Amino acid sequence: MPSLTSLAPAGPTAAPSRTTATARRLMAICGTLLAALLCALSVGASSASAHAALTSTDPADGSVVKTAPREVTLNFSEGVLLSGDSVRVLDPKGKRVDTGKTAHVGGKSSTAAAGLHSGLPDGTYTVAWKAVSEDSHPVSGAFTFSIGAPSKTTAKVPTGEASDSTVSTLYGIGRYAAYGGFAALVGGSVFAGLCRSSRPVRKIAVGGWVTAFTASLLLLLLRGPYTDGEGIGGILDLGRLGDVLSTKPGAALLSRLLLLGAAAVFLAVLFGSYTRRTGEREADARRRQDLAFGLGFGGTVMAVGLSATWAMAEHASVGLQRQLAMPVDMIHLIAVGVWLGGLASLAVTLRAGEPIGRTAVRRFSRLAFGSVVALVVTGLYQSWRQVGSWGALTDTEYGRWLLVKVGLVAVLLGIAAISRRWTGRLTDATADTAEETDAEAEAESASEAAPAASEAEATAEAEAEAGPKAGTKAAARAGVKAAQPVRTGAADAAVDTPADAETESGDRPGDGAGSDAADDDPERAAQLARQRAAKDKTATLRERDADRERSALRRSVIAETIVAVVLLAVATVLSGTQPGRAETEQASASATEPGGQLNVDPVSVLVPYNTGPKSGRGKAVVMIEPALPGDNALHVFTTDLADRPVDVPEVKLSLTLKSKGIGPLRIPLERLSTGHWSAKTVQLPMAGTWQLSLTVRTSDIDQVTETRNVKVAQ
Repeated sequence: MPSLTSLAPAGPTAAPSRTTATARRLMAICGTLLAALLCALSVGASSASAHAALTSTDPADGSVVKTAPREVTLNFSEGVLLSGDSVRVLDPKGKRVDTGKTAHVGGKSSTAAAGLHSGLPDGTYTVAWKAVSEDSHPVSGAFTFSIGAPSKTTAKVPTGEASDSTVSTLYGIGRYAAYGGFAALVGGSVFAGLCRSSRPVRKIAVGGWVTAFTASLLLLLLRGPYTDGEGIGGILDLGRLGDVLSTKPGAALLSRLLLLGAAAVFLAVLFGSYTRRTGEREADARRRQDLAFGLGFGGTVMAVGLSATWAMAEHASVGLQRQLAMPVDMIHLIAVGVWLGGLASLAVTLRAGEPIGRTAVRRFSRLAFGSVVALVVTGLYQSWRQVGSWGALTDTEYGRWLLVKVGLVAVLLGIAAISRRWTGRLTDATADTAEETDAEAEAESASEAAPAASEAEATAEAEAEAGPKAGTKAAARAGVKAAQPVRTGAADAAVDTPADAETESGDRPGDGAGSDAADDDPERAAQLARQRAAKDKTATLRERDADRERSALRRSVIAETIVAVVLLAVATVLSGTQPGRAETEQASASATEPGGQLNVDPVSVLVPYNTGPKSGRGKAVVMIEPALPGDNALHVFTTDLADRPVDVPEVKLSLTLKSKGIGPLRIPLERLSTGHWSAKTVQLPMAGTWQLSLTVRTSDIDQVTETRNVKVAQ
């Protein structure tokens, strides 16, 4: 099969400046897009919401019941996984009063109930709960209810995220690495088996396997601390692995590791005995065909199995039509792997200047087109299933990230169209070049053969006059010279054998001194080998850059790969974000609850501060919305005396309800912009006059704490 390298023009053909400028602009745009979206991903990943949300409770949050209930019931927007202490009920003194057994109500996975001891006295009780969504994401929260009448309570109401920030970040990185490793493993293996196997492609496939295995192992160790809300030190508690493996996500991770172990054997055969049989005789064609069938069947089984470890533990396993959604999700993942992993393999092959047949390039082009069709069809179904309505595309976080993903896919398809156009030109150009090269080679061979033969005859006649022995040697030298092929241009360096390189460098076997010196001196031989390797590499790169069509194809494929990396990151964020359909249903359920439609203006408090120096004077405005029992949003704005936003090194805030003995509740604030801090979820367990304590630090040693009262309505 002719290769792109062998059919490249021998002379240095410079690409037009217009094409080069266009390619540079394209790479600059792709680099800017990558940087901007990675910054956006770092923000979006931290604010990704959990998937199962608490929709209602019995007793209701903040309610007062006349008699003690027998149990506490919680209802969620989707199914949750429970543990023995998923629901804890604390009396006003902070002592547990539940029976310690948590279970689903009537077998419904979207419910949780905890029994209570009998004879509970009057007072305010705190319910702290934690669970794991069926799609593997942890959720937690708390609420209060009172028996008879509200009372003081010393029980602490947990606030903040369900998981430690460090553990959540590492878990997110691990999920992205696992997706990327899967894509590289599948795409690299398919490219090696159907298109072209080479050292760069082997690095892609093996690197994908190593990444997927390492990331999956890390996810398994982090799973316990991630769901229990513990710090990174919890990874050392190997005793928790038993509990993790008993859950659906843990079993999926273990299955993935076992399948990756089998995939290691697959890679060893694919890049070992199968590759070595490529150049064998026709007598072994049958054996190679059987091996190819076995690799194809085994690889398909492993790809399906690996994709199932995601489909059976994430979005597809929850919600409507899950029996159809899981196979569709598996097809989607495999298509992503074939396309993106194949792109990476083609990119490294072209960049390394490896010879790849034009038939192989066209075969991958058709394979990529089929993958794109599968991605579009399965993606449309998944979008309908997860979003549910047109309004959710813009009103929910999931919908907005989905729009970003669709935009990236459109960009990727545009670049892919350019790559297909260059592939077509490459095929035509190389065919023409092949014909021209063959004709030129025949002409050059004919023109060079005549002088060589004449010179051989003349030398033989001269030596014949000198004597029979000399004539024999001359004839031998003339015969070798006449039979020696003629090479021109950079193509010679790419196909030079070590013997040819040695001959050209002057170390001919007949020269004596150079050959003997190289044989007797290992260092000299090693130096010559390095020089030949450097020469071959330089010649290969020169040939690669001299082919205009090949260079343009390489740039467009690299641009596709860059966008694909960002696209994979967006897909990872989507898999960790609450689907738009679930978020819309949760909002509708909240609106139908008693008090869910109250329209209360937010409470704003002006807090002047002065830390001493002139630069330490300013004002802070604290806004609480809607200032009702339950979930609230809190914002802090800092300005100078001229009402211009200013930043300060640190702002801390806490709330205390002294009349009920609750608090202080420390509110974690996140800086959003200059002079603006925010906390999206601040849970106030009951109404009353709360004391707000605000600490502003303007330097390393200058800070001040101010207090104000805030009214929280019933």
